[in-house]
Amino acid sequence: MKPRHIHHTEDCRAVSAILQRIGDKWTVLVVSKLGNGPMRFNELRHIIGGISQKMLTTTLRGLERDGFVTRTMFPTIPPRVDYDLTELGHELLVPVNALGEWAKQNTNRVNEARAKFDAACPERAKVRKAA
Repeated sequence: MKPRHIHHTEDCRAVSAILQRIGDKWTVLVVSKLGNGPMRFNELRHIIGGISQKMLTTTLRGLERDGFVTRTMFPTIPPRVDYDLTELGHELLVPVNALGEWAKQNTNRVNEARAKFDAACPERAKVRKAA
C-alpha cells in the first residue's frame, strides 16, 4: 500500500489546522517556557515579555482546548492558577525545541540572505520590511 502524503486535500486541511495553532510565535514561546514546569499566568507573561494579557489568555485557552496545556485552579485567596504541559504538550516540545535550535544555528545565514536580497532588490525589500 502506498503511503499517504500531505499533498492530499484532507491531509492538507488537517495539517494546516494544527500548524495554525502551533505555528505562531506566542504558542512556541508559551510551550517552550512551560517545558520547564508549571507556571502561573503572570510568571509566563513576565518571562515571555512583550505579550499582552489578552494575547496570553487567548494563547493559553487555545492550547488548553487543543490538549497541549492543563489549567489547574487552587482554592486559595486570591485564587491560584497554574498552567502546565500535558503529555501531548511535552511531545510538542520536541519539534519546538528543534525548530528553536535550528533558528539559533541559522540566524546569521538568514540575516545574510536578507541583506543580499535587500541590496539587490531595494524596492521589494521596503515592501517586505513593512509587512
